[in-house]
Amino acid sequence: MRIRQAEEKDAENFARLIRDVENTSEYMLYGPGERPFNPESKKKMITAFIAENNSAIFVAEKDEELQGFLIAKGGNAKKNLHTAYLVIGILENHRGTGIGTRLFEELFNWAKEQNIHRLELTVMSHNEAGKRLYTKMGFDVEGTKRHSLLVDGKYIDEFYMSKLL
Repeated sequence: MRIRQAEEKDAENFARLIRDVENTSEYMLYGPGERPFNPESKKKMITAFIAENNSAIFVAEKDEELQGFLIAKGGNAKKNLHTAYLVIGILENHRGTGIGTRLFEELFNWAKEQNIHRLELTVMSHNEAGKRLYTKMGFDVEGTKRHSLLVDGKYIDEFYMSKLL
C-alpha cells in the first residue's frame, strides 16, 4: 500500500474512485448517481490543489488501483489559511483495513510541513466507524449540526470534529 499525493494523470481513476465510494457508502454527502462521472473536472481539481500550499489530495494505491482518498481543502482567506477541511472515502471492500489510518498519518506529516494548525471535518451522527476512526486519529467533537442533512425523508445530525496540530 502506497499513500501519495494525487497527480493530474490520476484524474480518471480518481473520478472513478469517488464515484465508486459514493455508490457504496451511505455516509458521503453525494449519493449514487448524484454527480456525473467527470474526469476532466477532477483533473482541474487536482491541478488547483497542487497549486495551493494548504490543500492536497492523498490517495491510497495498491497494484495501480486507487483504493481510498483523503482531500484536504485549505482555507482561502488570510484569517483561515492555517485550516483545512477534510473529506475521506475508501472503497467498500477495503474499509477496515487500515487505509484510513495511513491516509491520516500522511496528512498529518504534510499538514505540519505546510503550517496547517487546524484540521476539521463533519461526520453523520450515526456513522460509528467514521467516528471511531476520527477519534482514534485525535479528532474531538466540537458541536452538532442539527438536522443538517435530509436522507430518505429523515433529518440527520452531523458532528463537527477538529484536531489541532
